[in-house]
Amino acid sequence: MIKWLILVFCGFQFFSLTAQSKTTVYCVHGQGSDIRLFDSLRLDTNYQLQFICYSTPPKKATMQSFARELIQQIDTTQPFVLAGVSLGGMLCVEMQEMVHPQKTILISSATNRKELPFRYRFQRVIPLYAIFPGRMILGGAKMLQPIVEPDRKHNKETFKKMLRAKNPVYMKRTVRLIIRWERKAAPEGIIQIHGTNDHTLPYRKIKKVDYTVKGGSHMMTLTRAKEVSEALNKALKDV
Repeated sequence: MIKWLILVFCGFQFFSLTAQSKTTVYCVHGQGSDIRLFDSLRLDTNYQLQFICYSTPPKKATMQSFARELIQQIDTTQPFVLAGVSLGGMLCVEMQEMVHPQKTILISSATNRKELPFRYRFQRVIPLYAIFPGRMILGGAKMLQPIVEPDRKHNKETFKKMLRAKNPVYMKRTVRLIIRWERKAAPEGIIQIHGTNDHTLPYRKIKKVDYTVKGGSHMMTLTRAKEVSEALNKALKDV
């Protein structure tokens, strides 16, 4: 009996240590999505996914100040990686200087404001977003998303549900985060995964793409999850 108890205890300890040895990949979703965006990602067994959730940023929050709030969800006592999509990637760029992850991986995102398309940079000078009410911004996103990123049709209902869950105040404030982003240069060590068919943050604007997904759109984390997972696993392994 004692022998069996010892074996059970040792087995429990082994599985406990195995679980603890996994590196956590903290995933940060984009502006028009939520954690459902990562539903189809598959990581190697050495890694485990965990999600950083956020709702409406405080009034007049900056990318940096909002990132500082989000790092409270990270356990910095254990090995971890940051991985963000779109706005989530921009937030990861700011967070990585505060918490120093093993790696910071961006998917369909930008490392600094120079990689943003003209429509965002233009509004730093003429802030049209400040004139339009949040409901109009949200309505515009619902109307334009299927036109700008037609690849969404492969998971249309999921994308519709994620965007429908957003409120107008959230949309207006997150738009402001992007347009008023102050970062002018990419930090060292950022890893970028980007699709060649991204119409929201065009591939040609990204200075250094480490892993290219041919034909991948801005929605590829969900619509091309197999290829994105392969690129993500390579990025996690590569030194």
